Amino acid sequence: MIQDVTSPQNNLVKLAKSLDRKKARTESGLFLAEGARHVGEGLDLGWELEALLFSAAAEARPAVQSLAQQALKTGARVARVSDRVLEAVAKRDNAQSVLGLFRQRYTPLVELASAPLIIALERIRDPGNLGTILRTLDSVGGGGVVLLEESCDPFSIEAVRASMGSIFSAPVARSDFAGFETWRRAQGFKMAGTSLKGSTRHTETDFGTKTVLLMGNEQSGIPDNWAEACDVLVRLPMAGRADSLNLAIATAVTTYEIWRQQGFKGARD
Repeated sequence: MIQDVTSPQNNLVKLAKSLDRKKARTESGLFLAEGARHVGEGLDLGWELEALLFSAAAEARPAVQSLAQQALKTGARVARVSDRVLEAVAKRDNAQSVLGLFRQRYTPLVELASAPLIIALERIRDPGNLGTILRTLDSVGGGGVVLLEESCDPFSIEAVRASMGSIFSAPVARSDFAGFETWRRAQGFKMAGTSLKGSTRHTETDFGTKTVLLMGNEQSGIPDNWAEACDVLVRLPMAGRADSLNLAIATAVTTYEIWRQQGFKGARD
């Protein structure tokens, strides 16, 4: 049954509004996805939908009607809400007309054992960078992103928005570095890190067929003891006054070189 909601004080609306705070996401185990296409991707890929909110205007679209029926069949709560409620939840004008509250999901490392490529991130702080990296990983068909130690939340609104739906198709795992290092060696992954101390350019490096790309955080890069654990350190050539790239861009440049060496496996023609 579809519920009509017009008040920002409705309990479901208050829950959705709270998901911009990490504490609320942690306590509820939920996160917010915006837009009919992204909500549909989450449902199609088997993510658990807790609730669906959509505007009365959006209901006229056949795709949204289908989405509502699909959500009802999963047992999710479905609500037709006012534009005022949508803007209150999204906390911005011109909010998306469809919002989904999904249950969070992390992938165990064991499920990444056969991946040709994993991106490991050391204490990443910027959720926009993280979302963009998830999108990059998804674009090359990589196995997953591993968040090492204390990193930002992949289910924050900023990270989910930046992922452009890839939060649903790019597996995310968490680990401490010691445990991850033991696991990746046991699984036969070659680990490459990007560093100003790198001895070879990324285009001149043999990354192998099972690769972990280790990227340091935005402020300080890979710690020295982590760099020593890498099988190879690579550098990205620079010509101008800048001595480094934004983390997400550096990750994308290196990731695409790894994928090129792997024959662009899985690329759509």
